[in-house]
Amino acid sequence: MNSPILQRFDLAGKVVAITGGGGALCGAMADALGAMGAKVAVLDLSLGQAEIRAQAINDAGGTARAFACDVLDPAQLRWCRDAIAAIWAAPDLLINGAGGNDPRGSTAVEFEEPVKADPAAQSFFDLDSAGFRHVFDLNFMGTFLATQVFSQAMVAKGKGSIVNISSMSAFTPLTKVAAYSAAKAAVSNFTQWLAVHFSHAGVRVNALAPGFFMTEQLRFLHVDATTGELLPRARQVIAHTPMGRYGAPDDLIGALVWLLSDASSFVTGVVVPVDGGFSAYSI
Repeated sequence: MNSPILQRFDLAGKVVAITGGGGALCGAMADALGAMGAKVAVLDLSLGQAEIRAQAINDAGGTARAFACDVLDPAQLRWCRDAIAAIWAAPDLLINGAGGNDPRGSTAVEFEEPVKADPAAQSFFDLDSAGFRHVFDLNFMGTFLATQVFSQAMVAKGKGSIVNISSMSAFTPLTKVAAYSAAKAAVSNFTQWLAVHFSHAGVRVNALAPGFFMTEQLRFLHVDATTGELLPRARQVIAHTPMGRYGAPDDLIGALVWLLSDASSFVTGVVVPVDGGFSAYSI
C-alpha cells in the first residue's frame, strides 16, 4: 500500500478478536482480515467451527488461532484475552459477532388477532420468558461482556476500534422476531453510548447493521427445502430491498475494514446499514 490514502486502510500486524468467528458472516470477516495480514483470534462457542476457520486462514497464508469461548461467561472471555495476549499481544480490534435467534423468542404470526386463526400458533402471549431472555443475553449481554473484557487494554494504550453487529431490525423492528429486535436495538444504543464514553480514551466504537444475508441460519426460514423457491416472507424481503437480492458475506467486508482502520479515524458512534437499500425504502 504505497498510497497514503490506501495506507489508512492497512490492518497488517493488527491483532483482532472476533466472537462468533466460526459462523458464516464473521467467518468471512476473519478470512478477509487474515488475508490483509492481521493476526486473527477466532472465538466461537464451537471450538470445531473456530478451528476450521482458523485453519483455512492459515492455509491461505494468514495467521490465526482458534479459541472456544462462551461470550456469556466472563471467565472464559478473560482466559481468551490473556491467551491471545500471550501468543501475540492484547487485541487492537474487536468484532462482537456472536449472536442469533431462538424460536422461543419469536411469534409465529405477524399480527395478534382477537380470535386466533390457528390456536396452535405461538402468539405474543405464548412467548417463553427463558427463550426471550436467552436471545437478549446472547446478542446484547454477549456484546457487553466481551467489550468489557477486551477493551481494557485498548483504553490503557489509548487506541483501538470495536465493531458491533447490529441489525436492520434495530432500526425498524421486523415482525415476529420480538426478542431479536429488542436485543439488536440494545446493541445499537450501547454502541452509541460506549462511543461517547470511550471518546477521550482513543477507542472508537461503531456497528454494522446487516440487512438480509442468505446464511444457512436464514435459509431454512426463507427457502422451501423441497423446491428451492423463496417462501412468502422471503419474497417480502426481496420486494423491500431495492437492490433486489440477498447480501453475500463479502458484502460486509468493505464497511468493516473502513470502521476498523484509521480510514475512519474521526468516525465513532455510527451504525452503518449494509442492506441493499432496505432501510431507505418506503412504498
